[in-house]
Amino acid sequence: MANPTDLAKEYALMARLSRGEMVISEEALPVFGFTWFTVDPGDSIKLNGALRFNESDADLTVMLVEKETQEVTDSVSTRLLQLSTSALPPWPGSTSTGTDWSSLLGMVLPVMMLGMVAVVMKPKSEEKAGVSQVKEERKLLPEGRQG
Repeated sequence: MANPTDLAKEYALMARLSRGEMVISEEALPVFGFTWFTVDPGDSIKLNGALRFNESDADLTVMLVEKETQEVTDSVSTRLLQLSTSALPPWPGSTSTGTDWSSLLGMVLPVMMLGMVAVVMKPKSEEKAGVSQVKEERKLLPEGRQG
């Protein structure tokens, strides 16, 4: 985020979670441990963070609020959806009632193993043929002048 003005500005990040017209929650997101943070004139800062919600089928809007005017100077919105995890392989230690991945692994693993064995067991004749082509007949140099 950038402050293009000639004065230091204070900003806050607000997160609003809503479903339709109903606001589920609205709260300030701490930046550097504070609600309001300052951006120097002509300066910019990069903010990294993550949010996690238990709500689904809702809209999340993150707003940048300028302290002096209390106006939203910028915002971004996204839709939170519940994803089905049955299409993903199970995590180690978890139980899954979705797709049986063992059948897929049973088909793919042997093909991968054959490919690895084929590379390792490359015929020696191919290796020797490549080396023999590189060798050329040796030519002797003429004797040098003797004084």
